[in-house]
Amino acid sequence: MAPVTATRYLEIADELAAELTGSPAGTRLDGEHGIGRRFGVGRAAARAALQELERRLLVRRVQGSGTFVNRRIDYTIAHDRRPSWHETVTAAGAQARTVVRSIETQPLPAAHAPALGLPAGTPCHRLVRQSYIDDLLAARVHEWVPVELVPDLGPAVHAAESLDLVLRQVGRVDPVRAWCRVSLDVPPPPVCAGLEIEASRPVWLVESVSRDATSGRPVMCSRSWMRSDAVRVVVELGSAPEGD
Repeated sequence: MAPVTATRYLEIADELAAELTGSPAGTRLDGEHGIGRRFGVGRAAARAALQELERRLLVRRVQGSGTFVNRRIDYTIAHDRRPSWHETVTAAGAQARTVVRSIETQPLPAAHAPALGLPAGTPCHRLVRQSYIDDLLAARVHEWVPVELVPDLGPAVHAAESLDLVLRQVGRVDPVRAWCRVSLDVPPPPVCAGLEIEASRPVWLVESVSRDATSGRPVMCSRSWMRSDAVRVVVELGSAPEGD
């Protein structure tokens, strides 16, 4: 084995990054042993090369499964965009999917009562969902929807998958994002576990309230934790200047 320089892992990362251009998201890379054999380096240098690709957000390492080509999209929040994961991800040219992890009827906590304009204790659906981009885990979402709006929300959201679509077709409302706050935060441990990330990794936290465009009635409030290696959250306010 030839002597390995201190920057050899960067050279390997650069070569692998060039090869990954155009590769579909989810494509599996060789592991540390395979990269080590190919480039004639030890496991430490191979691991450092993969970690460098991960820092560049080009790959995602999944413990126990391997390393996969990553695809990071712009998740755009704007007044003319529906508060819909599926529509936003699809508009970015990717494939969206959502899986319901739990849906329960619970009394509305006092902390969320002002957002929905309802008394604390009002029966509401509490949804916990995981969202995917090109079949790669991207977000964990907690949502509150008044029971009176869609009494049988469980079967409807399992069938349609898109909560925005269910609210429009079953709840007969037109949800628009009325308030939103975006921050970078470290999620609580259960959310970290759901996102399959280490406990110290910060992610995008998007908190929002949606209202019916016609009546102004609040119809949903949510907290979405989005992996920063999956999305770049873009907030657009007003009209873009000419030429942009």
